[in-house]
Amino acid sequence: MHKILLFAVFGSGLLIAEAGADRAWSILTKGLSDENGEVRAKAARALGLIVNSQRATQLAEHALSDPKSEVRAAAAGSLGQMGAGSSVQKLVERIQTDSDAEVVFGAAAALHTLGDPRAYEFYYAVLTGQRKTGTSLVESQIKMLQDKRAVAKMGVEAGLGFVPFGSLGYSLVKRGTKDDTSSVRAAAAQKLIADTDPRTIDALTSTAGDEKWVVRAAVLNAIAKRGDPKLLPAVLPRLDDENDTVRFTAAATALRISK
Repeated sequence: MHKILLFAVFGSGLLIAEAGADRAWSILTKGLSDENGEVRAKAARALGLIVNSQRATQLAEHALSDPKSEVRAAAAGSLGQMGAGSSVQKLVERIQTDSDAEVVFGAAAALHTLGDPRAYEFYYAVLTGQRKTGTSLVESQIKMLQDKRAVAKMGVEAGLGFVPFGSLGYSLVKRGTKDDTSSVRAAAAQKLIADTDPRTIDALTSTAGDEKWVVRAAVLNAIAKRGDPKLLPAVLPRLDDENDTVRFTAAATALRISK
């Protein structure tokens, strides 16, 4: 009798769970097929919460081809968030072929999250304006990355994603970077922290003296997190930087890597 009752209780619970899952998938698939691009983007972004699901991965991959750039960007971000290692090549294809900066940056960020070293090629190109010798990942994208209008909508948001600028507030970063791509390059420097390629080390050393203060400070921040005392010579000149944020960052960096 007790077994029957237990089966009735747990069996009904399983049925309810299955019904709930069916409804949840239905809501997401309906959102992904909505005629409103903003709605599709929201649904694509939500997919990132579903891990270890082939169905969610397939839905996100399909959304990578959506006619609306905001949907493609959201789908790329979700693939990174859900850890979809099987989608790496599709993300690489987005970087190589997409003409929208938001999508390209989203795909590169997903590659970075997934631990694919090809992401470093992209961020190196963003920071320096040049591609690494012998690589072709971003060759077709260099012109777009150098187009200020193409990355304008990414600039301020990218500049808010790392210390110390996240604490400065949106308006200050916006005033300092709204007319150029410096904050995008600054964000790229942060993505290169773990890249051990000697060319990247040289790039960080040289851009520590960049004409844009946002880039200088971000590069110093990246150098600090790398923790390599060999980069100290690139930091010390910035102790006399005209920008106080750069000076403070340089001072903290010098102390951190000289221990």
